[in-house]
Amino acid sequence: MTEKGKVEARLAELGIVLPSASGPAATYANCVLAGGLLFVSGKGPAGQPKGKLGIDFTTGDGKEFARQAAIEVLAVVQEALGSLDRVQRVVKIQGFVNASPEFEEHHVVLNGCTELMLAVFGEEKGMHARSVLGAASLRNNLPVILDSIFQVQEG
Repeated sequence: MTEKGKVEARLAELGIVLPSASGPAATYANCVLAGGLLFVSGKGPAGQPKGKLGIDFTTGDGKEFARQAAIEVLAVVQEALGSLDRVQRVVKIQGFVNASPEFEEHHVVLNGCTELMLAVFGEEKGMHARSVLGAASLRNNLPVILDSIFQVQEG
């Protein structure tokens, strides 16, 4: 079985069907490939939920939103590269959490993304550096936005 078959099979095992890649929300590129790195612009969760963690949503909700946003990121990667097989490593995830000033579980929210990347790519390719920031507001009042960087096989 080729690696492509393994990645696709893993997505199917997880019950994940990647959506069509969503476009940019304004005037910028959805992603940029430079020097073997794919930089994916900020992506939010499916359905465009609106609200703040700690007010409108729980930490558990936020974790699910981060997972959904990660699926949106993977859809962009697949569209850009033609195949997730070309991903050599998830390099960095930066999460932005739209949260009340009292909210303190930003890191737990972002685990929704990290756990998905590990499940899809495995420990070696999926473990990444990350940072997470609380935000007073995010575009369209989204609860979570992810920026990401992938090392990819040139093709």
